[in-house]
Amino acid sequence: MCCASGCSAPANPVLITDPLFYLVAVPALLILGLSKGGFGSGLGLLAVPLMALVVTPVQAAAIMLPILCAMDLVGLRAFWRRAPVTVLVLVVPAALLGITLGALTFRDLSVRTLEVLLGVIALGFTAWRFVLAQRVAQRPPPGRWAGRFWGFVSGYTSFVAHAGGPPLSIYLLPQRLDKTVFQAINVVFFAVVNYVKLVPYWWLGQFDGSNLGTSLVLLPLAPLGVWLGIWCHHRLSDQWFYRICYAALVLAGVKLVSDGLLKPGGLLAAV
Repeated sequence: MCCASGCSAPANPVLITDPLFYLVAVPALLILGLSKGGFGSGLGLLAVPLMALVVTPVQAAAIMLPILCAMDLVGLRAFWRRAPVTVLVLVVPAALLGITLGALTFRDLSVRTLEVLLGVIALGFTAWRFVLAQRVAQRPPPGRWAGRFWGFVSGYTSFVAHAGGPPLSIYLLPQRLDKTVFQAINVVFFAVVNYVKLVPYWWLGQFDGSNLGTSLVLLPLAPLGVWLGIWCHHRLSDQWFYRICYAALVLAGVKLVSDGLLKPGGLLAAV
């Protein structure tokens, strides 16, 4: 794999065989599918940090993208008619600009920098959700330029780490949308974003045999996770689901920031 830190590809593996990887990847992708199918896309951020505990964030992101695209097809079938065009035409073009910036700067990001970035996003989104959400709810909904800004940020963070859900949620949650409309916007937005990302990911050399082979093995989790999410969306309370996932998100964020700062090659390792 041609990774962001300039490392060379490993010697001809067909797919990842480490059992620990699958022990982490399977629940991570099921949670991602649940999130995409029924709970917005914010908790999709959980998958890369969990998988990045056993492989690099760069490789985790490459393995996930084909699976995300398969999940998007399932989600579109259930929700695409409920997505308001007025919101999509505001945030989608801005996201495409963010994807472009992500593609142009991706090779300059080291693995340790990506770990810190992803960890900070995980912890920052959790802090925003629990500390600032009440204050945000009391203000008027953000306007069109805020939508463009957060759409741009979502496109960038989605490209570098499939972490576009939190920035988009920062714009959408204060709009006080019906939960199904909120879900539909997320489904259509990230379907467009993820399929656009396929081209620059291929251009950057992310789809080697190991990554694509591993994606193929994990692909059956795509419809399963999304269907479970759709079922939960219509039938179950999400209170405990969110509590557990946010706790896991905090733990993964702390681990990633620690690794990115302190491990060999980390941003503070030489200090």
